[in-house]
Amino acid sequence: MTHDNLTHGIRANLDQFLHQLLQVMLVGFTIGMMRTVVPALSESEFGVPKNSFMLLTAFVVAFGLVKGTLNFVAGRLSERIGRKKVLLLGWTAALPIPLLVYFAPSWSWIVAATVLLGINQGLTWSMTQTSKLDITRADQRGLTIGLNEFSGYVGLALAGIITAYLATMLGARTGLLVFGMTTVLLAILLTLLWVKDTLPWAKSEAAKHKAGISTGPLPRYPTNISAQPTTWEVFTLVSWRDKRLAAISQAGLVEKFVDALVWVFYPVFLYQHGLTLPNIGWIVGVYGFVWGGSQFFTGKLSDHVGRHIPNVLGMWICGAGVALMLLGEGMAWWSLSAALTGLGMALLYPNLSAAVADISHPNWRGSAIGIYRFWRDLGYGIGALGLGIAAHFSGSVDAAFWFVAVSMFLSGGILWLFGAETHPRINPAAS
Repeated sequence: MTHDNLTHGIRANLDQFLHQLLQVMLVGFTIGMMRTVVPALSESEFGVPKNSFMLLTAFVVAFGLVKGTLNFVAGRLSERIGRKKVLLLGWTAALPIPLLVYFAPSWSWIVAATVLLGINQGLTWSMTQTSKLDITRADQRGLTIGLNEFSGYVGLALAGIITAYLATMLGARTGLLVFGMTTVLLAILLTLLWVKDTLPWAKSEAAKHKAGISTGPLPRYPTNISAQPTTWEVFTLVSWRDKRLAAISQAGLVEKFVDALVWVFYPVFLYQHGLTLPNIGWIVGVYGFVWGGSQFFTGKLSDHVGRHIPNVLGMWICGAGVALMLLGEGMAWWSLSAALTGLGMALLYPNLSAAVADISHPNWRGSAIGIYRFWRDLGYGIGALGLGIAAHFSGSVDAAFWFVAVSMFLSGGILWLFGAETHPRINPAAS
């Protein structure tokens, strides 16, 4: 396939675009099956002693460190061997997860399963996002990432609810085994048969930039980086040398504190308040559905109004939603708080990624997105550690909620001060 006859755009590549959406939904299924049942039954089923908050958060700390590192590797690796091979590697890593959970004699097996989950998520989720960005146009970036995350998080929410019912019917271990094996085997089959490698599209876009025939307003690319930068060069640029990218990266890191909280302590908090497993699945599901469903609109919104304001507002709304969980009682109140948190996430989540994609050159965009995702998912590890410490020293889950709410307000402030509008149409490079 020659690079010059490749067309960019969702409609032109609809077939592949839909295949990649289905892939990311299955990626969501894979993480979703570890979210409702496992934390809620950590004590009764997997032998975690009551109130040992540090042990309980260990599996999310492991997940964050592994997934963060693999995001970084995935971006760079996919620029060398192609996107499809990295996707397949990610699915292969997931094969043992349902078996580890099924046979787990202790919590350490769950931690081991979550390490593999981190490898799976780092490689597969990164690839579905990068592949879609390869084949779509610059003015569709917010929509593209919005659809990607919509599909993934709806998958995550659905899996949390389905596995809660399966665990109630078949028992926790059998339910997760059946659901997990079906998901992973289906994903491998679909990847082998139908997914195309999209690296040629990225190369075609880079060639057009080089030839000076790319259309539309030019983004404000960082100037302090070489044309074919080393990994370290891109890493330092995204992490601290470019003020805008650094502000986005710290916001990405802190917003993962929320997801770590929802993953570890929402089920525990609600279980302590006497809710059944399916009811917990529904409340955590509300967060996932609102987050996933709203991204369909919030990604597209940022293509019109820019990324900066939705990102900052999202940080603050999310923090408010977390704090509200503690200020009332009952299914309706907790569902409302979860919905508000999900709405905040929907405003910031696709648009932080889109902002990174806006100001990253096609030559090193895969790497830049990988590095941003490295910092973002490291937030799982750092956040879960912070949650565990807060809960441990106060002896209560409530302190973890306050820790996250305050972190979100502060981080949103940093983004507001040091970030900038990145949308090429709204804030183009001086011609």
